[in-house]
Amino acid sequence: MNMLTVQDLRKSFGSFEAVKGVNFSVEKGESYGLLGPNGAGKSTTINMITGLFPPNSGEIKIKDIDVIKNPKQAQKWIGVVPQEIALYQSMSARENLKFWGRMYDLSGSELEKSVDRVLEIIGLTERAKDKVSTFSGGMKRRVNIGAAILHKPELLIMDEPTVGIDPQSRNHILETVKHLNGEGMTIIYTSHYMEEVEYLCERIGIVDHGQLIASGTLSELRETIGDHSKIILSIDKESSNLEGLAQSLTGLFSEKDIQIQEQQVMVFHKEPQLILTDFIQSVAKTGTKITSVNIVEPNLESVFLHLTGRNLRD
Repeated sequence: MNMLTVQDLRKSFGSFEAVKGVNFSVEKGESYGLLGPNGAGKSTTINMITGLFPPNSGEIKIKDIDVIKNPKQAQKWIGVVPQEIALYQSMSARENLKFWGRMYDLSGSELEKSVDRVLEIIGLTERAKDKVSTFSGGMKRRVNIGAAILHKPELLIMDEPTVGIDPQSRNHILETVKHLNGEGMTIIYTSHYMEEVEYLCERIGIVDHGQLIASGTLSELRETIGDHSKIILSIDKESSNLEGLAQSLTGLFSEKDIQIQEQQVMVFHKEPQLILTDFIQSVAKTGTKITSVNIVEPNLESVFLHLTGRNLRD
């Protein structure tokens, strides 16, 4: 059963088309990652799913409920963790959670039990009475997550929940997401951190320039580049001749397998050890100084680079 179905979703702001015909579905109990650089259209897509932005066209269904026609009915199934912190700094963690609980029509002993449960999940029971203003950025984000799960939503949508936080809080958040998904909660997780998406998500959609350019399991996405590894030569920018590099390598490799940047030259190949020497010699002949050599086995970063021609954080 699909928890979420998105069909031909489009959104423009003036003449700028932010989302261009996006299609995907998420099964009940699944953890689905939306991966892409900042400005790719991830947040706009999420905002339409949650009913914050009306789409220009397309269809969104949560379970069998049309989000566009019946947003209030659909929203009761959703918990949303926004990219921005949505908390009252002068209130304690418990007070914030109680406030948001009331927004979900929780009250009395049901509200108190829900707040206690959530404080335990996010690991802040001992800091429950402390003002949010005294918390680190990571702790605030944990309270942000807590506010979204008070009503036990069936679908939890998380938009870049680990941006700008310390490693300890980041790890805690990732383990919390794993725990919630393990208990049956459907997760949509947007990020530009590949390692998070690889760790958390059963299926991954890659978003670039407002389009979903690939979707599947990690192994399925890896198949888009076959079993090609990536050879990375870091080069001295001052000594590099990018035009000469392109000409030198085109005779050796297929153009689609070559990526040249100001400080890196990359080639995809099934058997990197066999062509490594020729690759290095071809680059050196152009007068380019090589500062390091690295071979990377096929991973999500390789897939993204292959599909878009650039690194995720470019």
